[in-house]
Amino acid sequence: MYIHITMPDHRFLLLNENQGVIQSLFYNDALSSTTISTLIGKSIPNVNKVLTMLVKEGYVEENGYAISSGGRKPLKYSLVAGTHLLISVALSQYSIRIVAIDMKGRFLNKVEQHAINITQLKAEEVVSYINDFIARSSIDKTKVLGIGVTMPGFLSTEAGINYSFLPVEGLSLREYLQQNIQLPIFIENDSTAIALGEQKFGVARQENDAMVINLGWGIGLGMIVGGKIFRGHSGLAGEFSHIPLVKNGKLCTCGKRGCLETESSLMAITEKAIMEMEQGEVSSLANYAQLDADTIINEAIKGDTLSVKLISEAAYNVGQGIAILIHLMDPAVIVLSGKGSVVGKLWLSPIQQAINEHCIPRLAHGTELKVSDLNSKAQLLGGAVLVIESIGDLLISRIKELEKDHLFEV
Repeated sequence: MYIHITMPDHRFLLLNENQGVIQSLFYNDALSSTTISTLIGKSIPNVNKVLTMLVKEGYVEENGYAISSGGRKPLKYSLVAGTHLLISVALSQYSIRIVAIDMKGRFLNKVEQHAINITQLKAEEVVSYINDFIARSSIDKTKVLGIGVTMPGFLSTEAGINYSFLPVEGLSLREYLQQNIQLPIFIENDSTAIALGEQKFGVARQENDAMVINLGWGIGLGMIVGGKIFRGHSGLAGEFSHIPLVKNGKLCTCGKRGCLETESSLMAITEKAIMEMEQGEVSSLANYAQLDADTIINEAIKGDTLSVKLISEAAYNVGQGIAILIHLMDPAVIVLSGKGSVVGKLWLSPIQQAINEHCIPRLAHGTELKVSDLNSKAQLLGGAVLVIESIGDLLISRIKELEKDHLFEV
């Protein structure tokens, strides 16, 4: 017996042929044809023609009238939520999270989370987590546009390879996942995904030049330059964690010493908390049998002195790194995002202090420091953005790969 993946029907192809309209509506609740025309650089008659067709095909629906400064109120349009869905898979060093997202950018289920150790995780385990999630959620795979898989590590989006984790023999990681899940797969570095989430849904929305700091187990960086994600020549730009900023002599996970990560990542903060508790530091952290980043974050929010001190010290070091970024990139905004940004207010003052001490005032004055309102959701939303931004030629190429490769015996 053979399984054959067939090409999608004409409605799916219509979506790919009109990606600009679909993408602009995905990132906004409702838009008029005039606004869509401005966003995608197409004429209003052309946009109206596309909208009429997409309404007829059931992708788009009319959604009331926009406010008018005079004259006839323009009709607004929005995507129909249930025509397709996206799956976002967000890996960190110690967890894998999976969620389904509809065409209005809404989470369709509670985020499913599993504990992992990414240094020991195998690609076949990732396949099992995703396939099991699809089966348990009773997801109709014919409605899935694609899966965005985001993770830490030195990662080439173009090649589909993570050079740090999840090695696969003979195939790229993306090819392996795609062949074993039988859906279009798009992979990206976690910090770049967080920047995508912030750019499309968060506090970096509409910003052309923004540096998005991922306060996580490491300290990642996603760069938005000229309105687009900047990945550098080899696709590996943004290794903010590994700026040689401190003279502590500590060996970093990258093999070098003195990296910012060794002092200011959530992993470093947790190690310091354990050490200080062992030395008799008085803290509410003593009430826990095991310390982790979540515990320290929660106690810092409650005002625990040790937890606040550790985060503040880490934040000052991050601020020194941000001062370097400002000198190099002159961004409009620095966004604090990721897991650790939930205690954003605790990061702000020491980071600002470091910027004031280490940054040329004229440059610092032009950069705004913001805390994410998406926090841990940013990476999951970034995974969805990966798929939506691939609508068009790239998604079609993934489907053709499945058409070519997935003729196999079962």
